[in-house]
Amino acid sequence: MHCLDCRATGTDSTTVGVCQGCGAGVCAAHARIAPRSVRRGSLIGTPGEAEARTVLCPVCAAAEAPAAPALAAP
Repeated sequence: MHCLDCRATGTDSTTVGVCQGCGAGVCAAHARIAPRSVRRGSLIGTPGEAEARTVLCPVCAAAEAPAAPALAAP
């Protein structure tokens, strides 16, 4: 499988992952690793949380990034 973003620029790069947002193949240069929290445990008792990671393409990573704070009007 080849990287979708590299393919759009006319080059072929082997994928190292698949974007969890859109399913596009991404190469090492285009892969964005984002942290995510995973809840685990039973319904009874206190659930635990663990840190995990997810692979995103640049487009989905930008879409999921927190918005910049609005500038205050003078």
